[in-house]
Amino acid sequence: MDGGDVATPVQKKAHEAWRVYKYYLDKTTPHSTYRWIGTFVVFLIYCLRVFSIHGFYIISYGLGIYLLNLLIGFLSPLVDPELDAASDGGGASLPTRGSDEFKPFIRRLPEFKFWYSMTKAFCIAFLMTFFSVFDVPVFWPILLCYWIVLFVLTMRRQISHMIKHKYIPFSIGKQKYSGRRSAGSRAD
Repeated sequence: MDGGDVATPVQKKAHEAWRVYKYYLDKTTPHSTYRWIGTFVVFLIYCLRVFSIHGFYIISYGLGIYLLNLLIGFLSPLVDPELDAASDGGGASLPTRGSDEFKPFIRRLPEFKFWYSMTKAFCIAFLMTFFSVFDVPVFWPILLCYWIVLFVLTMRRQISHMIKHKYIPFSIGKQKYSGRRSAGSRAD
């Protein structure tokens, strides 16, 4: 009997619960619309909770800062063209001229991880609203104004980076082609 591999019954149950959780999480991967609808519902529940108890604004502010950080990662390329240009240039980069080879946009934070982190953040923030120790009295309009200024400045910088390096982090569906013309429909 190996002494290092002995697991308690609690550890075995926790491991089994984690496997079941991961199984169902993996099954949600192709259903992005439903995942985002679920996250929106969690967001609404959180907002109703904060609005109804008129408190926990500092939790909301921290949540907003965290979500802004996630959004920046979601909108940023995996390899920053400015950092890649400073190095030897051997890595992948975004095309800057029409003659450059097309390289697809790869996010620094993939959509699934963005969704998962956002949903976890809302759930954790919701749970924190049940503990009065996190209800720090603050003047919430100041926090809101500061967050809006931070958001505008951050997005302005991110958008100027996108324009400078000519990348668009969104693709609206798959490109559709009209198909080939039949030989009889061509006018010769």
